[in-house]
Amino acid sequence: MNNSKIIDLRSDTVTRPTAEMYRAMAEAPLGDDVLGDDPTVAKLEELAAGMTEKEAAVFVPSGTMGNQIALASQTQPGDAILVEEQAHILYYEVGAPAALSGVVSWTLPSNRGIMDPAVIESHIKERTIHTPGTVLLCLENTHNRAGGTVIPVDTMRQYYELARSRGLRVHLDGARVFNAAVALGVSVSQITRYADTVNICLSKGLRSPVGSLLCGPRDTIEKARIWRKRLGGGMRQAGILAACGILSLTQYVDRLSEDHARAKKLAESISGLPGVSVEMESVQTNMCYIATAKPANFWVEELKKHNLWLMAVGPNRLRAVFHADVDEDDTANAILAFKSASAILA
Repeated sequence: MNNSKIIDLRSDTVTRPTAEMYRAMAEAPLGDDVLGDDPTVAKLEELAAGMTEKEAAVFVPSGTMGNQIALASQTQPGDAILVEEQAHILYYEVGAPAALSGVVSWTLPSNRGIMDPAVIESHIKERTIHTPGTVLLCLENTHNRAGGTVIPVDTMRQYYELARSRGLRVHLDGARVFNAAVALGVSVSQITRYADTVNICLSKGLRSPVGSLLCGPRDTIEKARIWRKRLGGGMRQAGILAACGILSLTQYVDRLSEDHARAKKLAESISGLPGVSVEMESVQTNMCYIATAKPANFWVEELKKHNLWLMAVGPNRLRAVFHADVDEDDTANAILAFKSASAILA
């Protein structure tokens, strides 16, 4: 295969800003966001709140911070939260729910990231002298480790109504919720209306270099601002970054369908190759998880020889994530790289 370009499918976080984003950074009106007077940040926050049907939003450096200040703003130490057992909040945020909020995390099984409402209800505990009270249900849509899978709108509604009936709030880790919306063919608000707070990432498929937004009720977001400052997330002339976020939300959502199509094309093309297998039902958005007969690290190294970069996410599991910097030719070359590697490793 004659391909000198690196095809980086490790994550959709590797996207580079567009020329339009660089211009927006240079021209953005600025202030001091910690003092509340950066007009570009304010514009981004207002835009995000409107799109998610929330009263307010706060711009933060990362999705991890967005999730964790959401938890801290809606719980007290010793409270219990319900979380899917492989959720990003637990798996990739360095124990932050315990370290920062002091909460007990009950983990629940799922089918490709979708939990059974009956199982959720059975784990809701009333606060007593013996048990921590359950106060928050945490969801992830799309679900990263399940394969970028989507929770349907009706299921989101069931979760929300159950939580409401039992006095719980709902937090949605919507790092890739726009991918979910595009996959379902709905507006993002049709998903986010079934959560009290939602964290959305700008720096994944939406192409911004940095940043996430936590959206929710105004009083909760004001508490979250305090937590943002407490954790060192207060940024000053952050409008330089927020300018990219405005473009992310207004111009780069619809094209996510291209990433979904390319992930499916890769999955379909390699699923029959010796030495690898793909669970096609899990390829719903921009991710493709690949099971390998030989250790995944062997595949990572062999694919690198063909300028294809992937991430090993388990002893025998690879992840390929499609994004705006990967086009049709890159996808074709990625398929050829797998065929070449399969001939060596199968």
